[in-house]
Amino acid sequence: MGRKKEKTINLTELEPEEKLKYEIAEELGLLDRVMQDGWKSLTSKETGRIGGMVTGRRREIKKQTKIADENDER
Repeated sequence: MGRKKEKTINLTELEPEEKLKYEIAEELGLLDRVMQDGWKSLTSKETGRIGGMVTGRRREIKKQTKIADENDER
């Protein structure tokens, strides 16, 4: 059985959504493991924590954008 090709990740060329996921993994001290073994190396608890934090950040960004838009209308 063959090995999968290792895909190199360039953190500067990611979509904003993916970049946010990697940033949160780094904050939680999980980025080294993700870069070495992939997302599959994380537990469901760890991936759930990342997902929850991504959702929270998205809400915060949306809230800030809404506030900025309201200020621009004035």
